[in-house]
Amino acid sequence: MAFNIKQNDTSPSLQATLKDAVQVAINLTGGSVQLHMKALDGTLKVDTPMTIVDDLNGVVQYDWQAGDTDTVGAYYVEFQVTYSDASVETFPNNGSKIVSVVRELN
Repeated sequence: MAFNIKQNDTSPSLQATLKDAVQVAINLTGGSVQLHMKALDGTLKVDTPMTIVDDLNGVVQYDWQAGDTDTVGAYYVEFQVTYSDASVETFPNNGSKIVSVVRELN
């Protein structure tokens, strides 16, 4: 399912619940999460830390910054978790989510 946002908007925030292969929310306690967002052609658009909203239930959030949504198009999004033991896992681990930046009228 795609996340849609209008060109140049910074709201709503991008929020996700990170789950394992059997759909159980992962525990992010002591870890960190990096947002990777690339255009379909592979051009990097956003690569920045996310806020962990709920450690135990795997909920993360990114508050858009000026320039993040200035270019209309579809983007692949992944969430890279670095756990407290320094191991790394990327979500979703069976593809990517899509963020769609929709052209504004003016």
